[in-house]
Parts: sequence; C-alpha cells; structure tokens
Amino acid sequence: MTAEQVQSLLKEAGALLEGHFELRSGLHSNRFFQCANVLRYPQMAAQLCDALVERLGEVLGDGLKVDGVIAPALGGIVVGHEVARAVSAQTGHRMLKSIFAEKENDKLVLRRFKIQPGERYIVAEDVVTRGGRVQETVDIVTAAGAEVAAIGLLVNRSGGKARFDAPMISLLDSEPVTWNPDACPLCKEGLALVHPGS
Repeated sequence: MTAEQVQSLLKEAGALLEGHFELRSGLHSNRFFQCANVLRYPQMAAQLCDALVERLGEVLGDGLKVDGVIAPALGGIVVGHEVARAVSAQTGHRMLKSIFAEKENDKLVLRRFKIQPGERYIVAEDVVTRGGRVQETVDIVTAAGAEVAAIGLLVNRSGGKARFDAPMISLLDSEPVTWNPDACPLCKEGLALVHPGS
C-alpha cells in the first residue's frame, strides 16, 4: 500500500481532517489525523494493519518472530489488536498476544497483563507526533526484561523528530504545518478554531 493509497483511505474514512485546529501543544494547524475515524471501519482497519505487518516483515526479516504486540491505550488498542491478528495469520502463531498499557495517575502502566523476561514485542500505535506514549510503552517492555523488535505506526506525523531505539515503520509519514496562535494565518482569516483532541 503506497502512502497515497493510505492518505486516500484516511480521507475517505474522515480520519484526515482539514480546517483550523488547535493541537495539544497549543499550536494551530490546518490538518489533523483522527485515526479513530478509520479504525471504526473493521475492513479498513484490517487493510491498513495488514499493510503495516507486511512492511514490518520486510524490515525485521526474521519471519516476524514475536511473542506479542503491545499498544498504548486508547488510540493504539485497535491497531495493536489488528497487527497481532495479521502477524498471527502470517506466521501461524496461534497464541500471539495483543496487550495494552493504560493510564494510571497520568502514566502508562500494565494493569491487566504481564510481560515475561526474554519475550519479544512489536509496539503498535495509530499516530505519533512527539512519541511520548510510544516511548513509555517501550520503557514498560524493556523494564520487564523483554525486547522491542519494532514499532509499527499508521501515521508518523513527527516529521522525523520522533526516534526510538527499535526500528520504526509507518504507513504514512507527514509533518504538519503549524503556527503559533499569534502568527496563525487561519486565525487572521477568521476561520473557526476546532479542538479535536488527541
């Protein structure tokens, strides 16, 4: 699946929004990725995650030998589950796990699952901007004595700024155009400001 096909699918599902947005950082932008809008369609989610697993297989080159997929909640849960399904289907690994880390006191933790030392995981996420939640998830895996084989993303909107110790594979790389509120041309045009959330 090419980047153009991914972008087209995101637009079709309403996951690539265009307008005037205030990002979590306080900056303004004319584009916003709301991947929940594409993940609400199981066939599209499967199509994207199958393509992501194909790329992961090309990069890892080890037959996708992993014990599981871990994702940060909330946005990454569907991606993690679909990636685990696709890896399991490709490798025949029937007991491949899909687990997630969730917020507790504003920090990601494993509450429902355990990671065993020596296990190998793919970290899956829908969108990365700065990479903080992915790094927290990586830290959970390594603190348990396990290994992160790779990081798989639907959209990397960091513009190359998010970097990790494991290989990072994304279906779409994008760097959003952003402005400080006092220099935002969309504000000067009088366009209504939307707070889309994360």
